[in-house]
Amino acid sequence: MTLASFALILTGVLLNAAAQLLLKAGTNALGVITPTVSNALPLAGSIATNPHFLGGFACYGVSVLVWILALSRVPVSIAYPMLSIGYVVNALAAGYLFGEALTGGRWLGMGFIIAGIVLLARS
Repeated sequence: MTLASFALILTGVLLNAAAQLLLKAGTNALGVITPTVSNALPLAGSIATNPHFLGGFACYGVSVLVWILALSRVPVSIAYPMLSIGYVVNALAAGYLFGEALTGGRWLGMGFIIAGIVLLARS
């Protein structure tokens, strides 16, 4: 895999991770979301005007375009498993930004993911 191909994959993964974090920030702003018939329109309006949700949707859209570029250069059997980098990024960012717990099991899992990514990238 070339450095340019890896950069595309990593950019797609980071955009996807940013989307997840922005969506979480949006849900933190709205609180628990329980859609019902009576609140469907106000809820949709709240989501459609929340800057965190809008940023998350934008990151998803751009990440799809970048991912298509990456898949045109790298076999999907290599590219797709690299999406797991997003778990590491999100776990670390969620711990920092939202105070989510990073338990020993999560650290161990992230270590396995990183080791797997290194093996994949070198294959």
